[in-house]
Amino acid sequence: MARIAGVDIPNNKKVDVSLRYIYGIGPSNAIKICRDTRIDTETKVKDLTEEELGRLREIIDHSYIVEGDLRREVNGNIRRLVEIGSYRGIRHRRGLPVHGQRTKTNARTKRGARKTVAGRRRASAKK
Repeated sequence: MARIAGVDIPNNKKVDVSLRYIYGIGPSNAIKICRDTRIDTETKVKDLTEEELGRLREIIDHSYIVEGDLRREVNGNIRRLVEIGSYRGIRHRRGLPVHGQRTKTNARTKRGARKTVAGRRRASAKK
C-alpha cells in the first residue's frame, strides 16, 4: 500500500478513487490532483512509479489541507460557533441538525433513539 499524507491508500484501485481515502480529498479534488501530476486516472496505484507517488505527495502536502490539520480546523470552527453563542453553535451544543432540517419527524440519527415518555395516555382510555 502506498502511504500519502499519513494514510495507506489501497493498491488495487484506480488513483482517483484511492486518493478519496484521504480526509479532505473528494472526487473533484482527486481528479484535479491527477491532472496536475499528469497521472492517468485509470492507472492503478500498484502500477505507479516512486516518482509519480512523490509528485502526488508533494502536490497534496503543498496545495491541500488534509487529515489532522483539516479536522483541527473544522473542530475549531465549530468550537468558535459554540463559544460565541450563535444559532448554529447552539444547535451543535444541543446535538440537533444545524442546517434547517425539520425535527418534529426525522432527525433520528442526530437526536438518538426514541425516548418513551411515561404516563401519556388518552383520556377516553381511562373510562
